[in-house]
Amino acid sequence: MDVPRDYNAAHDLIERNLRAGRGAKVAFHDDRGAITYAQLAERVNRFGSGLLAMGLRMEERVLIAMHDTADWPVAFLGAIKAGIVPVAVNTLLTTKDYQYMLSDSRAQALVVSEALLPQFKPILEKLPFLKHVIVTGPQFEDVLKKGTAELAPAPTTRDDACFWLYSSGSTGMPKGTVHAHSSMIETAELYAQGVLGIKDSDVVFSAAKLFFAYGLGNSLSFVLAAGATAVLMAERPTPASVFKRLVERKPTFFYGVPTLYAAMLADPNFPKKEELALRICVSAGEALPPQIAKSFKEKTGLEILDGIGSTEMLPIFLSNRPGELRHGTTGKAVPGYQLRLVDQQVKPVKQGELGELEISGPTSAMYYWNNRAKSRSTFVGAWTKSGDKYTQDADGFYAYGGRTDDMLKVSGIWVSPAEVEAALVGHPAVLEAAVVGKEDEQKLVKPKAFVVLKPGTKASEDELKAYVKEKLAPYKYPRWVEFANELPKTATGKIQRFKLRA
Repeated sequence: MDVPRDYNAAHDLIERNLRAGRGAKVAFHDDRGAITYAQLAERVNRFGSGLLAMGLRMEERVLIAMHDTADWPVAFLGAIKAGIVPVAVNTLLTTKDYQYMLSDSRAQALVVSEALLPQFKPILEKLPFLKHVIVTGPQFEDVLKKGTAELAPAPTTRDDACFWLYSSGSTGMPKGTVHAHSSMIETAELYAQGVLGIKDSDVVFSAAKLFFAYGLGNSLSFVLAAGATAVLMAERPTPASVFKRLVERKPTFFYGVPTLYAAMLADPNFPKKEELALRICVSAGEALPPQIAKSFKEKTGLEILDGIGSTEMLPIFLSNRPGELRHGTTGKAVPGYQLRLVDQQVKPVKQGELGELEISGPTSAMYYWNNRAKSRSTFVGAWTKSGDKYTQDADGFYAYGGRTDDMLKVSGIWVSPAEVEAALVGHPAVLEAAVVGKEDEQKLVKPKAFVVLKPGTKASEDELKAYVKEKLAPYKYPRWVEFANELPKTATGKIQRFKLRA
């Protein structure tokens, strides 16, 4: 699509709905109530102008650490409309993490949920760049009062820095990933409208939170671009909290991650078909095991559309789609994106061979803040390295083969942890599995599995080893199986294998 040179993302996403006559329509439902498009427009204007009245200037950063309520898009879009750059961060981090991000971004202001304030209090006096702390509740409303109901959009261009996301930390130190103004509308039109077919009549509920690329698309840019309605939930997504929203709010779209879908299916309180209004279900974050997809369809009659996006590319550039789905794959390239699989010499691999996925498309991040070396190695010309291994079959479907740095070489042969995990999850007693490399007595790397069993079930180590041997080539089976109550994950549900390797 052709985004004009003079462009402000927040102004576009809101004004298109007012021009379409959706002022009285609900934009967001949260735990407190509802906010219409007209109310959203005014609050965005008031917050943006309120920040300017406090002395913040164009291109300065404001860090947003907030639970998912209607105040989140107000703060995020208000900053963008004023030309200030919001930095959205994970709400489940440590004080040390927040200190790093505030220092790294040199944020002039912090907008924080009251419940998260204790995580920040020990460091607020140690941050030389931080001038303002805005806590949700009365302080947040005071900023709105300082602002005005009208706000002219800042004179930004499509290539200006619009917002930052910090990487989720599945592989270590987070990186400030800088995105342009054009990216939100591009991903909304290419994926949400082009692939999923979102309409203004849809109600959307995302278990993935707004501070992640996946959730930001699901609950904000996709919704506003189409004039739909989003359901926001402040608490962490558990089967019970998700079921409550699915039944009460009757969303037509649901976005989750494989681990959540597995937990939902294992829960005896899974809603009946007639209690749901769903028409589209999406999974991202990690490869969706075929068994989960099949079980979900048996329960609901609905396919889960597996896809992949990233902090660097935004959601979603590779996806299964309605009427064109293959279980065990992540689908095909979303129109508007080019994909390629390359070896270590950046040469194309043969069909069916494992290669690193690289993406070329309009929503790639501009760079990593303060990290020149990593920027140069990730964003190479028109291509962005994903760090993910994939194969492509004769029909063009891509199958996930694990992270580049997760791959194991067993007996001289590459083994994908994801493949072993998918086999383990196929066992009727296994809820979740994660596979990492471990050295044996001969210092040779072999697969080790961490397994979470479904409540009320039993399985032995030998039983699971034998099960995998039946499903995969014998050299791929886990030499060790360790049972756990839960696996370490990021807030989006990605398994943190680096913690299991530690």
